[in-house]
Order: sequence, then structure tokens, then C-alpha cells
Amino acid sequence: MERETITRWVHGWQFVGTDSKGHSLVMDSPNLGDNSGLEPAELLLIGLAGCMGMDVISILKKKQQKVVDFEIRVGGDRRPDHPKAWTHMHVELLVRGHQIDPAAVERAVVLSETQYCPVHATLAGCVEITRSIRIEEAE
Repeated sequence: MERETITRWVHGWQFVGTDSKGHSLVMDSPNLGDNSGLEPAELLLIGLAGCMGMDVISILKKKQQKVVDFEIRVGGDRRPDHPKAWTHMHVELLVRGHQIDPAAVERAVVLSETQYCPVHATLAGCVEITRSIRIEEAE
């Protein structure tokens, strides 16, 4: 296997996941557990945002865009019945900077969606993913 993670049960509904480089995060259930960590299902939303965000920032830096703040919000809908799989995710990208070229942002997002982000590529086969982009001039 190319990579391997380890997830250990701590107590109750709490688990700690550790990646192949030793980085860890706490997961828990807000309903059944102590709400002491991230919900595993929401990690998919966070993973999508992080993956696309790294791609988009990298591309915008190469295009010499003056980004001063960047935020990605990902929301989604799940089936009401178990296994409550995600059916739709919406990615909202907010880019703040100085004289940001909207075409450069659009191109960066499209490249992330179609060529670079493995999380998007994995989810897109199972979940409808929509997006919106907002660009604001920084003060």
C-alpha cells in the first residue's frame, strides 16, 4: 500500500486517527459521545476543502495573484436513512486580495476539480458536487 493510517479507539465514541507521517486528529460523535472531536463524516468535507484549497492557492501563486485571504466552505446533504451517505456537496470559495483576476481563479478551481485534487476525483463519482466562487477586494 502506498499509505496507511492508524485509528485507535480511546474511550466511549472517541477515536484518534494518525496518518503515515505521525499527524493526529481526534474524532468523536456529537450525539453519542462527548463531542470532543471532529465527526468522521464531516472529515470528507474538510478533506475536500483542504485538497482543493492547496491546489487553488498553488496555482494562484504561480499566476502571481495577490491573495491575502482565502476561505473554503463546504456544506452537504446526506441521505436520511443509514448509512446516511453524502448525496450533495457545495463548495464555496472566497478569495480576498488585490486586483484578483476572476479568470485566473476560475481556471485554478477547474484545474483542481479536473486534474489535481484526488479527494474531488474520488467523491465526484459518488456525490454531486457544485461550487460557487466569490472574489472580494482586500482593504
